[in-house]
Amino acid sequence: MRRFVRKQNIFRNKDALGESYQPDRIEERDEEIEEYMDALQPVVDGWEPNNVFLYGNTGVGKTAVTDYLLDRLKRDVADYDDVDLSVFSVNCKTLNSSYQVAVELVNELRPTGGEISSTGYPQQTVFKKLYEELEAIGGTILIVLDEIDSIGDRDELLYELPRARANGKLDSTKVGVIGISNDFKFRDQLDPRVQDTLCERELQFPPYDAPELENILESRAEIAIAEGAIEQGVLNFCAALAARDSGSARQALDLLRLAGEIAENRDADLVERDHVEAARSRLEQERVEEGMRELTTHGRLVLLAVISKAAREKTPCRIREIYEEYATLCDTSGIDPLAQRSVHNHLSDLRMLGILSAYENRSGSRGNYYSYELDVPFASAIEAMSDVLRLDNEIETIREIASRNDVT
Repeated sequence: MRRFVRKQNIFRNKDALGESYQPDRIEERDEEIEEYMDALQPVVDGWEPNNVFLYGNTGVGKTAVTDYLLDRLKRDVADYDDVDLSVFSVNCKTLNSSYQVAVELVNELRPTGGEISSTGYPQQTVFKKLYEELEAIGGTILIVLDEIDSIGDRDELLYELPRARANGKLDSTKVGVIGISNDFKFRDQLDPRVQDTLCERELQFPPYDAPELENILESRAEIAIAEGAIEQGVLNFCAALAARDSGSARQALDLLRLAGEIAENRDADLVERDHVEAARSRLEQERVEEGMRELTTHGRLVLLAVISKAAREKTPCRIREIYEEYATLCDTSGIDPLAQRSVHNHLSDLRMLGILSAYENRSGSRGNYYSYELDVPFASAIEAMSDVLRLDNEIETIREIASRNDVT
């Protein structure tokens, strides 16, 4: 067995490419930062804070800019004796209702040992406890709700919390809510009353383009990568791949980090394009596998139906064509198929996970419809499927069909 030995030929500070790293300056978001600062200005002026709603794809800087500006805001308001600012953040990823978010906030505000149970209370009782904790803290409080779309349409708290002072639930405490969402459609699904309060100030974060991503990578690589340890053109290649896919800085940074790790493990002296290609393949498969962990058995069968169509070079394809393939797979598995409407919902979930892409077809008098296809390489999708779905014969048949059609 080999020994653990330190490797330092590629990385100078690999943590600078990690998700938790806080840069001294946020690159390529000057316009969004200016608009965001304007939305936060009432806090410094001593007035009630605005409620702010941020939306944009994963990895485009919403949370990073929020953390950066709130840290700056806390430092700057310290110069004013009449502003007492507190900031609390909750990630709603695992919370699917206003009730659960309220419980999480109560427990965030209370000291250790004073937490309440996540079940057993009427919703309004939990809301009351939340108001009591907010009033006890006093001053100006900003509550950041990241991935706020996870709570779905059970959004009562999003209506009540921004209006708590106006409705007499709070006396001296001034509360502002910052909602962050990856779902562009989430705002439109909110109750109109919630839109009027939560979305008082809206900020959209567009995807980064390739030159912007390259600038971000260059600033991080200066810190993260050892001098002379990266081949010319690699940063441009990482930026181009991420821009073509999602416009995500997180994806570009992950590509560079993993490419560096692959180069190190191969005892290479510098990061090359081949290492980036290997990193892209691994990250794509991990993305599919991570998405699949969130799927039910029926969701996986719907995905396998699309993969089967892709193997036959019959994508993009309409939902009725996918449904026929899905029903056949259900029959083979001895599972009762869902209704076509439910399959449509699973297709929407797969699209949200970035595994499928959808195209709207406008057909005039016949109405509009969507066609679906894989948004990840076929090889990554089928490999991930074989690990989570026990349909070995069917998967092997799909592999053989794909091989005959030279689908990769």
